Amino acid sequence: MSVREAKWGYRRTMGAMFAYSKQADRMLMSYNCQVQQYARAGHARTPSRMSLIQCIRHIVQTEGPKALFKGLGPNIVGVAPSRAIYFCTYSQAKAILNQNIPPDTPIVHLSAASAAGFVSCTMTNPIWFVKTRLQLDGQHVTALQCIKRIYAKSGIRGFYKGITASYMGISETVVHFVLYEGVKARLIAARSVDGVASDQRSPRDFIEFMGAGAFSKTVASCIAYPHEVARTRLREEGDKYRKFWQTLHTVWMEEGYRGVYRGLGTQLVRQIPNTAIMMSTYEAVVYLLTTHFNNSFYENT
Repeated sequence: MSVREAKWGYRRTMGAMFAYSKQADRMLMSYNCQVQQYARAGHARTPSRMSLIQCIRHIVQTEGPKALFKGLGPNIVGVAPSRAIYFCTYSQAKAILNQNIPPDTPIVHLSAASAAGFVSCTMTNPIWFVKTRLQLDGQHVTALQCIKRIYAKSGIRGFYKGITASYMGISETVVHFVLYEGVKARLIAARSVDGVASDQRSPRDFIEFMGAGAFSKTVASCIAYPHEVARTRLREEGDKYRKFWQTLHTVWMEEGYRGVYRGLGTQLVRQIPNTAIMMSTYEAVVYLLTTHFNNSFYENT
């Protein structure tokens, strides 16, 4: 098998890995959307004041057990191509930038992550729009019925509602990758002081990469979380929320700072373990393939 074939196999593998890792947090995503939706709906006890277990019970009692898995179909369809597109674009952009400017600098990581986020958001936004709409819709509709209803009402443009918020969310990915690459570089440098070659890995390294992934994702999520609230509101039915900044301003004026950070705790519980495992697995796959192909696999990426 050639290096080129191995690279494409690697990217498909990474996309599939993301798909499987994402399924475990579907109920938390549903809960997070419910928190953002119900918190302003006038319920006596909204999910924002409930514990996770209480909210799950509330969803089951009001909408049935199937409601916990709303949007699962579009998520399965969307995660693998989304992550495959992201990592393919990221690695190619990084390779091109490393050949034209000082390699592996923060500007390289920032630019590559921005390009990857932009391409991925643009190509997969309709999938995430349908998934979010299914999670917010109290009716029992299928993904196909939801797609038909959106198209009948708004046409193709309807599937890109909230894409501005998704673009703003690229900042989260950028912060995450820049921080992660920085922490990773420091960890490798610290290991080299102990006489360990920079291209060697031990189980300890992958545990440290998990910590680096968790730390960088926590910081990035806390900084960029308001875009998640805005994106969810923009994807609801109705015309109250029309533009990104208008949505954030409306939420801030009506609900205060708690409104723009509502659901953050659940987001962190959902994202941090997932990201930690994901980044460690990513590094393990890269290391194994790099070692197998005598360092030619990941050259300049």
